[in-house]
Amino acid sequence: MDREVAPEYVKSARNKRWTAGLLALAVLAAGIFYFRKSLSGTIENARIRTAVVETGDVENTLTASGEVIPAYEQVFTSPIRASIRRVLLTPGSRVKPGQAIVELDKSLTQIEFEKYQDQLELKKNGIEQLRMKLNKNLFDAEIVDKIKLLNINKLQADFEDAKRLQKVGGGTAEDVTRAENQLKIAQLEKKQLENDLSYNRESMSASLKETELGARIEGKNLEEMQHKLKMADIVADRTGVLTWVNENIGSSVNEGEILAKVADLGSFRVEGSCSDVYADQVKAGLAVITRLNDNDLRGVITQVKPAVKDGIIQFVIQLDNAKSELLRPNMKVEVYVVTSKSTRTVRVANGPAFTGKRKQYVFVVENGRAVRREVETGLSNFDFVEIKSGLRPGDKVILTDMNSYEHLEQLTIQ
Repeated sequence: MDREVAPEYVKSARNKRWTAGLLALAVLAAGIFYFRKSLSGTIENARIRTAVVETGDVENTLTASGEVIPAYEQVFTSPIRASIRRVLLTPGSRVKPGQAIVELDKSLTQIEFEKYQDQLELKKNGIEQLRMKLNKNLFDAEIVDKIKLLNINKLQADFEDAKRLQKVGGGTAEDVTRAENQLKIAQLEKKQLENDLSYNRESMSASLKETELGARIEGKNLEEMQHKLKMADIVADRTGVLTWVNENIGSSVNEGEILAKVADLGSFRVEGSCSDVYADQVKAGLAVITRLNDNDLRGVITQVKPAVKDGIIQFVIQLDNAKSELLRPNMKVEVYVVTSKSTRTVRVANGPAFTGKRKQYVFVVENGRAVRREVETGLSNFDFVEIKSGLRPGDKVILTDMNSYEHLEQLTIQ
């Protein structure tokens, strides 16, 4: 038969359980305390780099690369078919207006030019011969016309005499009719001569005009060849630097083949390139920052080339200060394309501590300690990171990579 437990025993057992629970909680709290204590560490002040949070503008940029090229480059081509006789300057040489660069052998073209001169003289001589021949033919036709006129006058007189003789009985009607017919025939023949004479005059003018036009064309061809011979003297017409020249002495060059290139170092532009991943973001009109060592030059994208080659898109940048003394041809530069901008926002200098994530942890210096704090970032570039939340102006942030301390809540700075 069960017996009822004494109340004193029940109370004692309950107190023991409460005491054991409290002891367990105390041990757990002590463990947590000492565990958190073990998570703390130290770091030397000399090993960290810090920056103060401030207020300012932040531009979001895409990283690209670029090459400085002259804004204008003059290309010299061979105006004639010739061979290279001498190369007077080497690439990299500075040139002045009037300074010869390449000397061509123009002997073949000179012979051809003289042949054209002779052909033109023959053409002019042919015109003179044609003019004399046509003038003779015209003169002969005019003489025949005058003779015909005299013959008509004689036949007119014979016709009048035949009519008078008929009246006095010294002639017959047949004589009158015969004289009249001869007169009419002569008059018709004169009209025919006059028509031929008019045609000869017009034909003479047309023939001379056609021949003179042919001679004029020959003359223009001669002037063109003379101009080509003059342009075959490859001479600089402006100050610049010789960037390339065909140095194959004795080699033949065809008309239109490039002989030399002279760059105008008065102004420059930049040809940029970046991955086609950013193809939808890179557009004409976007601002660009070009970095040369520690110097920044601003500009704008004026052209985005439509073709994509090997996963790379190319674009042309017009610099605001295109005459900067820092620029040199073929110089490699860093290019940052500005895609968006925030003004008067909370920002801090960029560094290894910022990994590009929208939300992340950074360490903030507080009273000689580095305390981990969660922040939300916005726009970023090579200089600054926008802080959406987690930091205030005046906070001192550690920019050094702190990945090895990411499990710690705070650090002691020594």
